[in-house]
Amino acid sequence: MGVITCTDEYTSPIPPARLFKALVLDAHNLVPNLMPQAVKSIDTLQGDGRAGSIKQINFAEGMSS
Repeated sequence: MGVITCTDEYTSPIPPARLFKALVLDAHNLVPNLMPQAVKSIDTLQGDGRAGSIKQINFAEGMSS
């Protein structure tokens, strides 16, 4: 297991607080709906979703991690 860091910059009409909530705090709900062909589900294994929590990403059939 390792750490992956990616940095991108985009402009959006959506307020930063709303984007953060959707992309970070609610990603376990949002990502499987946006990319069902790639991500089957995201499960929280330990913690309450805040810093230090452990999440498992379950990829769709035929996808590799």
